[in-house]
Amino acid sequence: MSDFEQYLPLGKPTRYQDTYDPSLLCPFPRQVKRDEIGLAKELPFGGVDLWTAYELSWLNRKGKPVVAVGEFRFACDTPYLIESKSFKLYLNSFNQTRYPDETAVVEQMREDLSRASGGEVQVELWALEDSFRLQVGVLPGECLDNLDIEVLDYRLNPRVLVGAANEEFVVAEELHSHLLKSNCLVTSQPDWGSVLIRYQGGKINREALLRYLISFRQHNEFHEQCVERIFFDLMRHCCPQKLTVYARYTRRGGLDINPFRSNFENTTDPIRLVRQ
Repeated sequence: MSDFEQYLPLGKPTRYQDTYDPSLLCPFPRQVKRDEIGLAKELPFGGVDLWTAYELSWLNRKGKPVVAVGEFRFACDTPYLIESKSFKLYLNSFNQTRYPDETAVVEQMREDLSRASGGEVQVELWALEDSFRLQVGVLPGECLDNLDIEVLDYRLNPRVLVGAANEEFVVAEELHSHLLKSNCLVTSQPDWGSVLIRYQGGKINREALLRYLISFRQHNEFHEQCVERIFFDLMRHCCPQKLTVYARYTRRGGLDINPFRSNFENTTDPIRLVRQ
């Protein structure tokens, strides 16, 4: 067991607590994995981790249950990310806790999550009747998944990107794939996702790009770390002038995690996909 794994609740027997307990939140230092891939503390990108919580409830002042959907935005330059199981346990601790109104719940969550992550976190809750926020959409651009390629290796392999960009043919395009799969850093459980790559620069060979994305299939890393690794590898080997990497992962435990990293866009709108 690594030094950090002993502090994470993943893969351990858990007693679910249904009364408010902010100590359940488990921060994980982002720089640990950034050091591994060579990302300095001065990041080459901006962005957010956009979380959606579909299993969210508390009691009103009369003890009547309230349900909602929550959206949480963590800036990527916060010192800590929140380990997902601990986030789920924390949200469940609201289940039997009374609050005077929704504003009090939002403020409590914002305060706790900001303290745990080391930076300001945006929290928004909405009622299930606001269904327009939950409509299924599609990723923009062209899908890579119909390329007829042979795949022989499922271990992370950024070397397939070497020479993949044609610097004499500069383009601006959007590409996406639904074949992104990685495994949890601690439990090795599969994490399924779709990824959007928006770039401007030498045209990237699409077969090489798809092989690279598929090579995450047996790789163990948190969602946020995979997206940052994709960004770093594309910048290092393909050298685009502009680059955005945005992944939409399927939910687990009522939570989906959707990291967004870009060197030219400030933020992104949620795009709920069919597997979410």
